[in-house]
Amino acid sequence: MTGLTIPTPHGPAHVELHCAEQGGAALLLGHGAGGSISAPDLAASTRAATAVGVHVALITQPYRVAGRRAPAPARQLDGAWLAVSQSLAEGVFTGLPMIFGGRSSGARVACRTAAAGGAIAVLSLAFPVHPPGRPDRSRMDELDGVTVPVLVVQGERDPFGRPEPAACREVVLVPGDHALKADLIGLERAVAEWLARQLRAVPDPTG
Repeated sequence: MTGLTIPTPHGPAHVELHCAEQGGAALLLGHGAGGSISAPDLAASTRAATAVGVHVALITQPYRVAGRRAPAPARQLDGAWLAVSQSLAEGVFTGLPMIFGGRSSGARVACRTAAAGGAIAVLSLAFPVHPPGRPDRSRMDELDGVTVPVLVVQGERDPFGRPEPAACREVVLVPGDHALKADLIGLERAVAEWLARQLRAVPDPTG
């Protein structure tokens, strides 16, 4: 594991790198609104990724690096994320296809920035479809706006709602709620299988 501090327009972000033995892609993962990169589902996804040959960068947003729990505005979250992803793409992950991802708020950031950041796929853990009890405040436009392959792993009892599968979107339901702690083995298996398929779809640069 290697730690990096990367400057962004909204303050420094911290990156924790977990490298596969022979990585064919890079997965960038963001945390939830008031959470951290130590969340169990992020740890399980990291294990899944490195096991199938995908490097992982766990990204702590600048507001959390500064010690704040309340999330920054969406434009700041997205701007910081894109600054980090560009730095990684031009540095340690040069030449590798990038997969964006995260849990909850981090999943929203990954969806919103996928096109601008050139992501080849998006991993969404516990996507918050709407605030609990407020289905009228849907955020599905963020998920629907992604045009690359998406895997959503969602708890069966998530009070933030449940997205439906779509043309380029797979949805895997696991036991539990928004925390995704109840079946980490099942989550890890689903993420590993999906990532392996994304790797097989990457064109071979040697022809």
